[in-house]
Amino acid sequence: MLALLLSGAGGAADNGEPLPQPLTLADALRHARDVPALQRAGAAEQAAQAGLLSAESLSGTRLTAVGRLRAIEPTYKSGNDDANDSSASLALRKRLYDFGYSDALETSAQTALQASQWQLQHARQQARLAVMRAYFDVLLADLEFARDNEHMAIAFISADRARDRNELGQVSDVDLLELESEFQEVRRKRFASETRQVLTRSRLANAMGRPGDLVSDLVMPQIELPDSMADDFGAFWQQVMQDNPELLGLRAQREAAREQLTAARAAHGPVLSGEIDATWYNRNTASTHPLGGGLVLEVPLFSGGAKDAEIAAAQAQLREVQAALTEAELRLRQQAMDLWMGRNNIRADVQAFEVMRDYRDLYLDRSRALYELELKTDLGDAMTQTSDVRLKLAGALFDWAMTQARMQAMTGRLLEEQQ
Repeated sequence: MLALLLSGAGGAADNGEPLPQPLTLADALRHARDVPALQRAGAAEQAAQAGLLSAESLSGTRLTAVGRLRAIEPTYKSGNDDANDSSASLALRKRLYDFGYSDALETSAQTALQASQWQLQHARQQARLAVMRAYFDVLLADLEFARDNEHMAIAFISADRARDRNELGQVSDVDLLELESEFQEVRRKRFASETRQVLTRSRLANAMGRPGDLVSDLVMPQIELPDSMADDFGAFWQQVMQDNPELLGLRAQREAAREQLTAARAAHGPVLSGEIDATWYNRNTASTHPLGGGLVLEVPLFSGGAKDAEIAAAQAQLREVQAALTEAELRLRQQAMDLWMGRNNIRADVQAFEVMRDYRDLYLDRSRALYELELKTDLGDAMTQTSDVRLKLAGALFDWAMTQARMQAMTGRLLEEQQ
């Protein structure tokens, strides 16, 4: 079933670079570029860049062209009886001083852009973790299927032999049905594990942003545990507080919100601008002038409550970001503690399963030798137990790799080490 589904899924692959066969973890991480989470984070960064350009344009120079087609009825005192009063003008205007409003707005936009860049790095790390987890799940599904397939073959042989012996009257109907029931249960588990092979490959394809591009063969990565581990959680947590991209992004958002509040308080205030204009008139009079320039001071007298509304909105945004930052710090501290303390348990699991694997390998060799000498018939059970231990050991090693990767991500270092 797996081979059939994989062959049918190949046409659904995207038009990008084909995935290598067999696929390594490094290949999977390298091809995971176009996932929706990264597209969304990239779009947020582009929006922040646009916001910065908009804020910078507020204090930029503006050049305006104005044309007027106008007809008048000259007064009897006018020395020019021409009724065509059309004109064309160019006006150059620049905001000179607005009591800190444009500066605060620009600073807010700059820090918002920094926040979006940290969020993009966080999204990249999360995408990498998702690919790693999906990759390991495929390998576990393959090992689980191998174990269940062996178990089913052994159960089938036992049930088949029991049928022959039942016909000879050597096995009762009750014992025969017990063996057949066990075979059906093992067969059910085997089909379930085969289904997981396909589902985990589909999740891996989605994690890489290549839906439908299911890979048949994956390379088992080499994962080794260090001889010793650091035991200073305080130093690790300080590094998380200092370098975690999510926290850095939220802190930048907090600074952006503070500057936005400063801008809201300075909004609707006096604005001093300088302007120069040049005008062509179809009808020249004593009051028309071709060139002009000066300073313009605008002082809003009443905003109708708009300023108070903007300040209240900025204060609410600042409180929301501060709460999100505090919540993230609490959540990350607990996650950091879980990962830090969980390493000891995973290390103990790996060591125990390694010893059990060595024992099962030796036991399997002995069972195979005894089977060949027709002295013992537990070879099938020994094979199943060996496959089960290998599955458990692989799961523990993958948990160790994921724990290390999550700890690297928490300190912003996951993207530095390409596996």
